[in-house]
Amino acid sequence: MSSKTAFAFGAGFRSLTQETESPLPLPVRGALPAWLTGTLLRTGPSKFEVGERTYNHWFDGLAMLHRFAFGDGQVTYSSCFLQSNAFTAAMETGKISYGEFATDPCRTLFGRVAAIFDPKLTANCNVNVSDFGGEIVALTETTLPMRFAPDTLETLGVFGYAPPLAGQVSNAHPHYDVARKRHYSYMVAFGMESRYLLFSIGDDGAQAQVAELPVDRPAYMHSFAMSENYLALVEFPLTVSALELKFSGKPFIRNYRWQPERGLKFTVVEKNSGRTVATALGEAAFAFHHVNAFEDGGDLVIDLIAYENAEIIDALYLAKLRANTPLDATGRLVRYRVPLVGGPVARETLASVALELPRINYKAHAGKPYRYVWGTGIEVKGDFLDSILKVDIETGTVARWYEPGLYPGEPVFVPAPSAQAEDEGVLLSVVLDVVKDRSFLLVLDARTLEEKARAEAPHAIPFHFHGNYFATIPGETSR
Repeated sequence: MSSKTAFAFGAGFRSLTQETESPLPLPVRGALPAWLTGTLLRTGPSKFEVGERTYNHWFDGLAMLHRFAFGDGQVTYSSCFLQSNAFTAAMETGKISYGEFATDPCRTLFGRVAAIFDPKLTANCNVNVSDFGGEIVALTETTLPMRFAPDTLETLGVFGYAPPLAGQVSNAHPHYDVARKRHYSYMVAFGMESRYLLFSIGDDGAQAQVAELPVDRPAYMHSFAMSENYLALVEFPLTVSALELKFSGKPFIRNYRWQPERGLKFTVVEKNSGRTVATALGEAAFAFHHVNAFEDGGDLVIDLIAYENAEIIDALYLAKLRANTPLDATGRLVRYRVPLVGGPVARETLASVALELPRINYKAHAGKPYRYVWGTGIEVKGDFLDSILKVDIETGTVARWYEPGLYPGEPVFVPAPSAQAEDEGVLLSVVLDVVKDRSFLLVLDARTLEEKARAEAPHAIPFHFHGNYFATIPGETSR
């Protein structure tokens, strides 16, 4: 294992090459809830070097899957690299072979020309984990979700949409509509006339187009909004020309341009008909993550974590993070009201506290009115994400969990069985302990943020993005 880095949270951006293929029992301090008997599955960038070359951006690292399985008051841990096309090619050649978010392979002139006519999409799914058609999949921002076995983490190949839609860039934050028993997402089809394709995926894995929206310069959107009856795209003014994307030879995100004069465009589509029911404009802003959306009278309410501009992307280049460059990796919890019958968009800041990696009680409140949002925050100015927050949207109050030297990841909410209250359950977060140079799984009471337990992993786990808890594994028992 590499030695400790020169600054506190450096281990979060250090490559992890050690896999834990057989489930390893973890020592537990405290007591896990007896009802916690499912599995937390996560993915994230874990290998940042190939040969003598380093990936450019935090978002580029090769994906590793992590599994925390609960039962009988115990927890086991296992991990395995996702055997994507990007990973296997890198291991076989010793070189970066697929383009990522901000890194491209070193190509000869012939290779650059060939890539224009035969672009290779990466399946380096280091962003999120979901379940499609009874299978567990890892996701990134291309149209190549990767299937894997939830018990062994064995990579099973690309998920086969049936039938597939033609697009190149997609979304790693699909929504699930319990009433319709369908996931919803979108993709971008670049061309002389680019298009957004909104689509659904049934529990049988079948893909169906909901709507097709022409667009002159597609926007970079990491997530989108869903209410009970509508899907909404929020187009931030970080946009790209399809021709430049194809011919520039630059890494993916470096082709995008910040154009605040375009403003913030909201497009609302009806789920059942695919009809565009509203479009509206707001002042320029940027976001990675939507929190939730719901219908309120004649408005569609959209909550997200907003930034004034897209400079946060540049702040997350690996060289800056490893150099301990001060940054603020958090936005503000903002609410937009989009009138469905015409009129101006209203914006309101719901909490002044900085927040990122938001989670809600998704099972009960996705697409519906809600009260609580949990996320990561920054207690020490200039530090990385060092605390877990709970925001009460109704009262504006904020609760915080913080301990010096600990850096928590996304807090995944798990509802207690037969829960009556929205915040009745626990939060699961993978936390880096810089003193021990190890990570541990933290279990908090979601209502009070009081610690219930922690389970120490055998090593430091690099900072990851997203994952989900599965009370049961799709395909083995009913949802």
